[in-house]
Amino acid sequence: MTEMTARKDWMSLLAKAPPKALAVLWEGQDAPDFTWLRAPEIGAAMVRGRMGGTGAPFNMGEMTVTRCSLQLDGGAVGHAYVQGRDKAHAERAALVDALMQTDAAERVRAGVLEPLSADMTGRAKARAAKAAATKVEFFTLVRGED
Repeated sequence: MTEMTARKDWMSLLAKAPPKALAVLWEGQDAPDFTWLRAPEIGAAMVRGRMGGTGAPFNMGEMTVTRCSLQLDGGAVGHAYVQGRDKAHAERAALVDALMQTDAAERVRAGVLEPLSADMTGRAKARAAKAAATKVEFFTLVRGED
């Protein structure tokens, strides 16, 4: 896995993470000193979709996002775009992004990213199981007539 692909994966995980889950996992980490490059700000992003996943793109509507950028005292820069209006969530996500570019990467991966990924996978499986419980199967019997 390339460095760019790895960063893309953890940024995606942080952007989609439930704010409370990230906050709980972040509590055990030492918050480094940093300088804001862009303080957390709330805005909107256009959400696009495709009919059937392959058709022509269309604008579905806007989604609220919070973004920020910061620089650790060591020089690493972290960015975050997260769903919703939670500025603290955006700050934590940017701190994790910046720390993942330092010597603390393995500690942050083990203490934050891996448990967060496992939690989100568990939530997705539970949601899928709940949806599967409501699935209805329809049978049609073929008669001997053509």
